[in-house]
Amino acid sequence: MNLSLWQFSRLDERRDFNRRVTERSQLDPVDVIGLDFGDSDLREAVTATVVDELDWRAIGAVGTYDADEQIVVVNRSQNGVAGANVVTPLVLADGRAIAVVRGFIPLSIVDSPPPPPSGEVRLVGTLRRSESRRTGQPADVDGDAEQLLRLDLARLQEQVPAELLPMYVILAASEPADSDLLATVVPPDRSEGSHLSYAVQWLIFAVAVIVGWVLAVQRSRRSMRRKSSTTSGP
Repeated sequence: MNLSLWQFSRLDERRDFNRRVTERSQLDPVDVIGLDFGDSDLREAVTATVVDELDWRAIGAVGTYDADEQIVVVNRSQNGVAGANVVTPLVLADGRAIAVVRGFIPLSIVDSPPPPPSGEVRLVGTLRRSESRRTGQPADVDGDAEQLLRLDLARLQEQVPAELLPMYVILAASEPADSDLLATVVPPDRSEGSHLSYAVQWLIFAVAVIVGWVLAVQRSRRSMRRKSSTTSGP
């Protein structure tokens, strides 16, 4: 029964996620350079609030790619193909930068990802919160690295000279256009998954167990009565 309730809870979470992504993706894009992530002693609290409010929000940005700081985030797959995401910082007019996931490449070209467009670039995309290492996952290597296991912005900041914004952007389109070798990163699946069917299955299983237990108790009582009747007979 608890497993069934857990699946219903997961279904509610999934529906909330789908609604949030849909609603925010339909809002007009915001200019990333105007976002306020807080400063001084308030930075951490303000940033957490803004990141939560802007996750999955469409944005626009203008800047110049820092090709020297390009990396790839490995161990990614898309449409059944193993590969990596190409990430390049876009330096904005105020000197800060935002990490841009320019697209997905297959394993065959992970060691030679395409360079970004040169000169001023105008782009639109989707803001995302930084990834972080989960319990049991391996850590990224120390020092400058061309390949990372996740897009952890705090880790990336260690090797990028410009101040990185605390969110990254998944590229949707840019002017000038990016390399044809890059595949647009596939958006998240907004289906409800199998949570409802699993919840129903666990519910049926729980009911079957209860019914089976009741029938077993009744059978045991009938057997005991028969034995008692036989023992007390003439």
